[in-house]
Amino acid sequence: MTLNTRGARLAGALALGALSMGAAAQGRTLTNDDYARAERYVGYNVTPLVDHAVQTVTWLDDTHFWYRDHDATGDHYLRFDVGTGKAESAFDHAKLAAALGKALGKPVSATKLGIATFAIAPDGRLDVSLKGRHYLCDMKGKATCDAGRDENVDGVGNEPMVLSPDKRSGAFVRDWNLWVRDIATGKESQLTLDGVENDGYATDNAGWKHSSKAILVWSPDSKRIATFQQDQRKTGDMVLVGTNVGHPKVEKWKYPLVGDKDVTMIERVIVDVDARKVLRLNMEPDQHRSTLCDDVSCGRDDGWDDVQWATDSGSLAFVSSSRDHKQAWFRVADIHTGDVRTVFDESVPTYYESGNGKVNWQYLPASHEVVWFSERNNWGNLYLYDLDSGKLKHAITTGEGNVTEVLKVDAATRTLWFRGVGREHGVDPYYQQFYKVSLDGGAPTLLAPEPADHTITLSPDGRLFADAYSTPTTPPVTVLRNAQDGKVMGTIAKADISRLLATGWKAPEPFTVKGRDGKTDLYGLMFKPTHFDPSKKYPIIDYIYPGPQTGSVGSRSFNPARVDHQALAELGFIVVAIDGMGTPWRSKAFHDAYFGNIGDNTLPDQVVGLKELGKRYPWIDMQRVGMWGHSGGGNATVTAMFRYADLFKVGIAESGNHDNRNYEDDWAEKWQGLLVAGKDGKSNYDDQANQNHAAGLKGHLLLAHGTMDDNVPPYETLLVVDALIKANKDFDLLLIPNARHAYGAASPYMMRKRWDYFVRNLAGDTSPREYEMKPPKD
Repeated sequence: MTLNTRGARLAGALALGALSMGAAAQGRTLTNDDYARAERYVGYNVTPLVDHAVQTVTWLDDTHFWYRDHDATGDHYLRFDVGTGKAESAFDHAKLAAALGKALGKPVSATKLGIATFAIAPDGRLDVSLKGRHYLCDMKGKATCDAGRDENVDGVGNEPMVLSPDKRSGAFVRDWNLWVRDIATGKESQLTLDGVENDGYATDNAGWKHSSKAILVWSPDSKRIATFQQDQRKTGDMVLVGTNVGHPKVEKWKYPLVGDKDVTMIERVIVDVDARKVLRLNMEPDQHRSTLCDDVSCGRDDGWDDVQWATDSGSLAFVSSSRDHKQAWFRVADIHTGDVRTVFDESVPTYYESGNGKVNWQYLPASHEVVWFSERNNWGNLYLYDLDSGKLKHAITTGEGNVTEVLKVDAATRTLWFRGVGREHGVDPYYQQFYKVSLDGGAPTLLAPEPADHTITLSPDGRLFADAYSTPTTPPVTVLRNAQDGKVMGTIAKADISRLLATGWKAPEPFTVKGRDGKTDLYGLMFKPTHFDPSKKYPIIDYIYPGPQTGSVGSRSFNPARVDHQALAELGFIVVAIDGMGTPWRSKAFHDAYFGNIGDNTLPDQVVGLKELGKRYPWIDMQRVGMWGHSGGGNATVTAMFRYADLFKVGIAESGNHDNRNYEDDWAEKWQGLLVAGKDGKSNYDDQANQNHAAGLKGHLLLAHGTMDDNVPPYETLLVVDALIKANKDFDLLLIPNARHAYGAASPYMMRKRWDYFVRNLAGDTSPREYEMKPPKD
């Protein structure tokens, strides 16, 4: 239910309110047909119209990979043979559809299988992930699938496993202890015995996420496991209460907050699997921190990011981070004694990071070296250290531009392959390209030269790579390349957007504006109505995500629908997204722009950028400016409505972390710093708290939150609600019962409410009553 402090508003009153803020109401009455035309450009409608857009592949071995192709006839799962350069069906689609249909108890279309991933299980069966469940399917004969395992439901025998490198064993957490299962026989063995509630082994709990998966790293020989015992016994709780008839469902878990004296700590251990022995490393407990983000596990492989075994399994390297992320220590552990040696460390004034998407440091014990990532020269470059002395040997890469991801190191040839941005003059600084470089230094070799964003997937032996390159305006071309010289070995797929263009779809328009300093280029995307008329005046809506860990625009690869930007534009708006200063991928100074002042939220850049666009384009109506965002974007939207109220007339803030003292400790302590309070009770976190600025609201504000949001607790929005009531301010509130952070099944409803709110309050128009979004049904 939508709550409104003024009571129910009539459409006419809404239009009048828009006029009172300077919005020149057009007075149009939009119909269901208008909304239906806009809905044509929502992701679930336009994505299926892009044919042969293969963004990634999954290698099966050194010479074969599979991928999902799509065209007007449906989905096709193909297996590519590098030797022949040909692709064929990865399995019998009809047989698998029939087998899955029997397991699900309902028909499954062979052309719309909906498989997220598949792999060959050790026993030869097909391991299929479909709609949150794993199915093992025997494709021999008529083909049969088992009943499936629900990935989202805990329970004995249903725990998610981490498979050993030899694929013979799977490690998992049960009753706060680490167990291992023999894949062939199903026999289970308990590896640790002293795990207790909130002090368990390999447990996954970052506060904002808490799952049943195991966080660990197997040794390459599959004989040992590196993991930790995670002590949360003194960590404070988070509690959510469900909405239902009868006694409410209560969820309670450990959730450390900024400034807490006691936060989650980890004790590092090495487990000998065969001997069932636990070796505790001889060091003090470490902070639950990462050099990559705000959790020990946040990379794409769901592993333990800052831990690497030697290739011969003879030693273990890891990086420890200080609570405030300003210091990182590179350490090596003796796997027989538990002794730990600190090889070197790096201290920085703001925060240390080791890459984008994955950690970039590499442990090379055979040559007694370490590849280390650092932004010490204002750019993310690689450096080679001596493992024995801890001394710097030399820089591997130099100059402007960032190494974003180290994908492979060949110790024998002393060659390293990496993705990088901003290293080529005249190329969009957000486009990732692919390089190789010698560990001994020298100029990197560009292996993927097209001025586009490149998604790279290396073969297991590193000889080849699949390269899908595209831009926000050009669909992907996917080729197979030689990893030594970048030579194209063959084409895997070339996207066709004919069916998409036939709907009238238009690509977003890239643009640049100057930042708050008047000289730094900021990059953004603009979305116009497909029926754009330059003689008209259009309200403008700024979609925002302020970071600091990412930005508003998102990936620079092709995407036919970025959120609902084009659909919203279709209702008569100009929609923009601008990556402001304080977001990543550019220089360290750019990223540090508002360190220690997270209430900034890139808003000085949004304001000057919008004003520059308003001067550049007469069809932008700067008297009607709106903003919306989700999570960090919800936070930023409220900040804009409170502190820049003369510019922003309408805002929609979804699931915002409005006071980071009420959010999990690690995220804000990295970007704002540790909480420091004076004798007067004031702290360095006071200014970032949105509720402290509620008196500044002038325009229309819609606050939304899911009541079971276990990422950003709903109390964050209620703090703002409380302050607005005390300030006697008018606002709108939408609480979605039992919804998580992204709203789940209620997300189409939230999208429609978002459209309604901007149509009524920013455009001054009348929206159709209770339009029903029509996402495809499973």
